[in-house]
Parts: sequence; structure tokens; C-alpha cells
Amino acid sequence: MNAFDTAIPALWTGLIQLLDQGLTGASWWQAILVALLLAHVTIASVTIYLHRHSAHRSLDLHPIASHFFRFWLWLTTGMVTKEWTAIHRKHHAKCEHEGDPHSPVVFGIKKVFFEGSELYRSEAKNQETLERYGHNTPDDWIERNLYTGRSKLGVSLMLIINVMLFGALGLTVWAIQMIWIPLTAAGIINGIGHWWGYRNFEAADASTNVSPWGILIGGEELHNNHHTYPTSAKLSVKPYEFDIGWMYITILKSVGLATVKKLPPKMAFGDVKPVADEKTLEAIIANRYEVMAGYAREMRAACRREMAALQSRSGDASALQVARRWLHRDEDKVPAAVKPQLAQARAEHPVLDKMITMREELRALWSSTNATREQLAADLQAWCRRAEESGIVALRDFSIQLRSARV
Repeated sequence: MNAFDTAIPALWTGLIQLLDQGLTGASWWQAILVALLLAHVTIASVTIYLHRHSAHRSLDLHPIASHFFRFWLWLTTGMVTKEWTAIHRKHHAKCEHEGDPHSPVVFGIKKVFFEGSELYRSEAKNQETLERYGHNTPDDWIERNLYTGRSKLGVSLMLIINVMLFGALGLTVWAIQMIWIPLTAAGIINGIGHWWGYRNFEAADASTNVSPWGILIGGEELHNNHHTYPTSAKLSVKPYEFDIGWMYITILKSVGLATVKKLPPKMAFGDVKPVADEKTLEAIIANRYEVMAGYAREMRAACRREMAALQSRSGDASALQVARRWLHRDEDKVPAAVKPQLAQARAEHPVLDKMITMREELRALWSSTNATREQLAADLQAWCRRAEESGIVALRDFSIQLRSARV
């Protein structure tokens, strides 16, 4: 038997062993653990590079970091930076209206959740979207000659690498990597993130926070926060919220690989001024979402007090129970089925009716487009005066706090 005849069986045996166990010899649970870890690197790349850096320019990345993310996304998703950036920017520009590429308000929750990746691929072919919203994205040699137009090559290379490392289990590792973004980003964030969850702020759209702990999807779970402050590099705003993407950005910043450009505004308070002035107005407008969130808390507290007083008289508190759930929400976010009960609560409880009326007057301070700065400051002073003379403790205390607001 010559050397050639001996080499062929040995080579075949080695190939079988490679396909069976891979170079690592990992067990099935070790392979799944690695798959989840790699999928997390992918979601971190999406939220840090594609979302916060490319689409919203909330941070700058060192070329080493940005190109690692770009290369990794080519391997694990095949997504092109310009396409993802343009589609996401269009989503914000057209949010919940005709033209939104993936809104459950437009397409329905089932369509977005189960077919979100198809909606993405369809919009990626829209050259008008790419030209209008895809500016300031990579256009270097490697982008033109490798990443753009060769998505299948990247994910195929990832498949080969996985099979070499884990053998047949590599197919499972690859499948988890391929399904991770369509499920989490396209399905959960684009779908559930505009359909179910809690809201810190009355943003103009239907965005919600899916979870206060943004870990599995890199912090993107805090979607209502993002739509309220879209150019912020940090998505968490409450003490109980955690944005793991921000943690990674902080690490990158500490080693010189990232520069944060913008964070959410934060209300500052000082001494209470005798009257609200133009600086007070400036502080209120800059932090208007936080101001309205604070007002919503006061409205819910007022509902609780009205319910307690009514129950002490053995009255029917059903309308107030509905009011406590919906009265602080913007009218266009309130279901039509509960509006009669809200109207009943307002008619029967002058305190609540007054608070709603004054909420809309307060909102007019930053909604007005033709009033001068001096006129708006005078309107704010008049609002504070009416609030403090209303006889409603919640309004009085809220007005006093506003007069202590600082830029």
C-alpha cells in the first residue's frame, strides 16, 4: 500500500471527525452558549454602530471600532450600513404614518412581528429611501467592493467558520445567529416596541419600553425613551432602568474608541423665583417631556385622592378607575371605548377637569409657533399664577416646582 492509499482514508477520517466535533470539540450546550454570546455581540453591533452611531450620530466611533462592527455585521447579518441607516431614519421621519417602513400601526402587529425582515428587505430596494435618508454612511473601497452587494458571501463565510469550529453543531450556531436580528430587532423592537409596554413619556408616536432592563436586545428595549430623545447615546433615563449598550459605550469611551456627543436632558432646580421668567421658560421647553411626565404623576395622584374620597362616601368609582389609567395620556392615545367614562370623570370631578385643562394650556407654551419669547414667558407667568390660585394642592406645588427650574 503506497502513501497515497494511506492518506486518503486518514484524510476522510479527519474530515468526518471535523464535521462531527469541529476544531473545538465543544459539547452541544457549549456550542449553544457560544451562539448566544455571538448573537449578543451582533445586537451590540446593531445598537452601538448602526443605531446610535450611524443613524442618529449620538456618538462617534474610532475607525477600529466602527470597522469591527461593520465587518461583524456583514458576517452575521449581511446588513449594509447605508440601507439600515436610511430605513431607520425614515421610520423616525414617518413614524406611525404612511411611509413608515415597519410600523405595527400601519401594517399590524402580526405583519411586523412575523415578517419584519421581509419589510426591511423590501424597503432596502427603495432607491428613493436610500438617497434621501442614507447620507453620511460609509462609501469607501471595501464598502463598495465587498460589503454592499455581497451580503450572501458574509453569512456564507460565517456558516463555514461555524461548521469548522463546532462540526454539525455549527449549523445550529449559525441558525441562531441568523434568526437573532429578525426576531429581536425586526420583531420585538419594531413590533412590540410600538404596541405593548410602558411609557415614561408621551412621545408623539406609540413607542413603548418593552422592559426596563435593556440586556437581551442591547438596551433597545427602552424604545419609548429612544423615541423621546432619539439623538441620545444613552437609552435609560430612570434610576431603575439599565441600558447595557450604554455600558459598552462607556467602556469604549474609557479606552478612546468612542466619543459621546449627546445625552438625555436632565431637569435642574434651584431657588424658587418670585415669578417665572424667560430662563424658566427655556428650562421647561428643553425638558418638556420630563415636565409632562411629572404632571402625569400629579394627575394620577389626584385620581387616587378623588377615588379615596368617593369610596368613603360609598360612591361608584368605576369611572375614576378608568380615569386613573388613561386621563394623563394624550387624547389621540386614548381608546375610543373609554372616552365616555373619561368625560364622566371630568364632569363629576372638577379637580380633574381643571388639571386636564391646565395641562393643555401648559403644552401650548412649546406648541405655539407664532408667539414671541416675551409673550410665552408672560403666558407661563399667568399659568403659574392661575395654578397657585386654583385651590388645588397638586397644581400649586407643581407650579412652585416649575418656578425653580433651571437650564
